[in-house]
Amino acid sequence: MRGSAEEPGRALEPGVYLCPTPLGNLGDITLRALEVLRSADIVAAEDTRHTRELLTAHGIARTLRSLRRENEQSLAPRLVAEALAGKSVAVVSDAGMPALSDPGALLVRAAVDAGVKVTALPGPSALPAALAGSGLPASPCFFGGFLPRRASERRRLLARLTPLPATLVFFEAPHRILASLEDLSSLWPERQACLVRELSKLHEEWLRGTLASIREALVARAKVLGEITLVVQGGSGSAPQPPAQPPDASLPRRARALARQAGISRHDAYLMLAGEDEKLPPGR
Repeated sequence: MRGSAEEPGRALEPGVYLCPTPLGNLGDITLRALEVLRSADIVAAEDTRHTRELLTAHGIARTLRSLRRENEQSLAPRLVAEALAGKSVAVVSDAGMPALSDPGALLVRAAVDAGVKVTALPGPSALPAALAGSGLPASPCFFGGFLPRRASERRRLLARLTPLPATLVFFEAPHRILASLEDLSSLWPERQACLVRELSKLHEEWLRGTLASIREALVARAKVLGEITLVVQGGSGSAPQPPAQPPDASLPRRARALARQAGISRHDAYLMLAGEDEKLPPGR
């Protein structure tokens, strides 16, 4: 097996190292990630308290810098400057892979633009684990990250994804999952899905079935807790069609019918029917 620059006893090359951390089970961290966290000149963490618990569990004592969404834009140039000066920077989020719906993306972009080496270590991530265990096709797939918080934006996104012939994967917060499932099941009631909750943790749960049946199972509970990954069957490749209209029905009229059917705005329905390069005519 070929070794790497992160082998014990070897200094890290200057650059930015993205280190995935366990989703819940502390044993899921890799030996390579531990060695990078021991050896890096700087360790930047989303939550220093959370990361300190992880490092302590593995016998590592480090001074940590806080790298949060709120300060990433200002801190990224300073970390890049230190990498250009010859230092190694390890980056961790609270769980999973930094930069995937977690802080780190701005730092990676700044490092790439500055010619700094960026290394992403493989390791724990809810995305491939949920996709592999869902029972749905793993390829092609579309990763949508967290669904939009606002219902109108969420419905607009889902309507645009309706024809996509790829398995869809989303992250969602427990306090929003019922609202999101309501939108999903109203648009695609018969699509198969798999909801993974608390992956790798004590109360890990996999719910499989139609979107409607999964929502029914959660509605019956007093409360839904934990981190959630949702895998949804893809579309057929055909855009949703509005209810039957007279042969001479105008585009605005068909757009209104599609908007009512899909629960989206007339503007978005018009774009879906006419192409995104066209503009909605006056008087819509």
